[in-house]
Amino acid sequence: MTPITTTAALSAFCDKIKGQPFVAVDTEFMRETTYWPRLCLIQAAAPSAEATIDPMAEGLDLEPFLAIMRDTSILKVFHAARQDVEIFNNLQAMPTPLFDTQVAGMAAGFGEQIAYDALVRQMLKIELDKSSRFTDWARRPLSDNQLTYALADVTYLAQLFPMLRDRLEREGRLGWVQDEMNDLTDPANYDVEPENAWKRLRPRKHNSKYLAVYRAVAAWRERTAQTRDQPRGRILKDEAIDEIATQAPTDADGLDRLRSVPKGFSGSRFGPDLVTAIREALKDPEAYAPVIEKARQSASPAAGAVVELLKVLLKARAEESGVASKLIATVSDLEQIANDDEAEVAALKGWRREAFGEDALKLKRGELALVLDGARVRVVEVRRAPRAAAAAD
Repeated sequence: MTPITTTAALSAFCDKIKGQPFVAVDTEFMRETTYWPRLCLIQAAAPSAEATIDPMAEGLDLEPFLAIMRDTSILKVFHAARQDVEIFNNLQAMPTPLFDTQVAGMAAGFGEQIAYDALVRQMLKIELDKSSRFTDWARRPLSDNQLTYALADVTYLAQLFPMLRDRLEREGRLGWVQDEMNDLTDPANYDVEPENAWKRLRPRKHNSKYLAVYRAVAAWRERTAQTRDQPRGRILKDEAIDEIATQAPTDADGLDRLRSVPKGFSGSRFGPDLVTAIREALKDPEAYAPVIEKARQSASPAAGAVVELLKVLLKARAEESGVASKLIATVSDLEQIANDDEAEVAALKGWRREAFGEDALKLKRGELALVLDGARVRVVEVRRAPRAAAAAD
């Protein structure tokens, strides 16, 4: 098996894909020691053609395939798409529209985050050979076994996609996964602007000084990681950002006193730049600090218990409907519902409200009860006795 290594061959392959209803896509990449994922192989399969593409081949221009990714008339099918989408987004080729078979599998009753090989096994009755799973995809040449293994990731994806789509359509659930697909192709989820890096983290305080330093350190780490093409954690750990923001050191001695900062960090090439970033943030912390809405406080001491009840209800309703609970509601959704009947969460909108949200509100009002029936939890309506008529004057 020979991968595509020339622009002419890639253009010829892409000409075969044009006009097709969908193309199944997967990538192999390396990023254990880098900030930016290193794209090593692309696999693609449409109803009319399939191939592996070597993006590391000298002189190969990926633009013909990137144009396919941008072509909104062709549906792009992935499994567990987020990291693949990140790669194409970095190449200015957001793959829209998109269908993620892992998300679809959650709506079709295959459980939480089903693996590709498990989905192939259950839907196509085929056992995939995983012997090349831990390949160093950056090493050349790739063997026939490695290329065969890689191509299988889209060969069978192209076969099971129509089956999965039709199954969801028959069950009236195809629209259920659309919000998740839209989220996967939202460029905001792949933002690498250093000044926005703090948004991926979890600040623990809300005062301006803390938040200003937190944002500055997160931005400094992001810029440094990008420039040096190293993982963020190799520059500075997340917990160090919180401690630096709490202590706000403005000199080398202050950095050295922090437990989460590596020994000798202040004397490294990083130390002076980090101290400068902190000082700049502290010049006007009120202006530089990001605005974070404080989490709503619990409406009552019983809110924690309500969340636990909602978790049981969610599990029961998910099992009844054959939908992964994660697709219906998150723990954050449950916490907000416990405190607010009109919380702005996905679980109280659309099909999720019908499948779970309305019952969640009824449970809070005491109109539903959870009953243990053997090993299963049943949801039953609570019949309330009519109120006694008011006594006559």
